[in-house]
Amino acid sequence: MKLYKNTVLIGISGGIAAYKIKELIVSLRDKKIDVHVMMTKSASIMIDPKELRDVSSNKVYINLFDEDFDYKEVLGKRKVDHIQLADKADLLVIAPATANIIGKIASGIADDFLTTTVLATRVPVMICPSMNVNMWNNPIVQKNISKLQGIGYKVIHPDSGALACGYEGKGRLPEISKLSKEILKILSINAN
Repeated sequence: MKLYKNTVLIGISGGIAAYKIKELIVSLRDKKIDVHVMMTKSASIMIDPKELRDVSSNKVYINLFDEDFDYKEVLGKRKVDHIQLADKADLLVIAPATANIIGKIASGIADDFLTTTVLATRVPVMICPSMNVNMWNNPIVQKNISKLQGIGYKVIHPDSGALACGYEGKGRLPEISKLSKEILKILSINAN
């Protein structure tokens, strides 16, 4: 039996493929992996965060600061959600990763819960791009992908096929079984 570390953060950005991530969470939970979900605001429009909370059995993080945020409480407890989550992670996965989130991370922009957590983490990061074929082939996106790979991020390149926008080409989120297999592989390597 393989030994896996057991905490995976899944960041979901606002691509149409966001609806597929529920299946990924279930797959990982079946392997006894603790899954914590972070969503961009756009992603929370694509899929109901409550569904992801139910399948992950954990809070889903969207906003960097909750409406009842009180800095005095943070200073008293010395606990900040995105830092605590980054500290407990064994792997951070972003799926689907839109051109926007890829560009933000490659540029060091941290303006929401997901991007601040990415910058705070010290564990492997796996990026799973999903977008229109023309966006995927855009030199800016490719430069950002190369930049992330150059600093050690694992990029699972998109598959080719029919895209949600009606186009045909490279840009589809790979099958969930492939993503799950890659996650387990990274976790097992890092467990040794």
